[in-house]
Amino acid sequence: MTVIGNPVSKVNTASWQTEAACLSADPDLFFPISATGPAEQQIARAKRICAGCAVRPECLEFALAHDQMYGIWGGTTPDDRRRDRRRRRRAAVAAQKQKQKQKRSVAA
Repeated sequence: MTVIGNPVSKVNTASWQTEAACLSADPDLFFPISATGPAEQQIARAKRICAGCAVRPECLEFALAHDQMYGIWGGTTPDDRRRDRRRRRRAAVAAQKQKQKQKRSVAA
């Protein structure tokens, strides 16, 4: 898989990329030109490769850490990752609000 983005990461790319199930696959398979029509089959094929990959979590973390806007990473599409980022942000905001609420109740 081609690495696009910031070369500095929390994820050690050298350790996981050599173990990736996609290593011998055509990289174009993981970068469909759309999300509909014939690309749906391409996305499904890429996700099937990811499903059996031992380093899927590391690949997904790399994509999230580097804000990968294109391609299938860790078995996720760009839309999947956007939804995941939104969920994470909402959870962080809710946790912060809960923490503030607890601080107020302890102070009272």
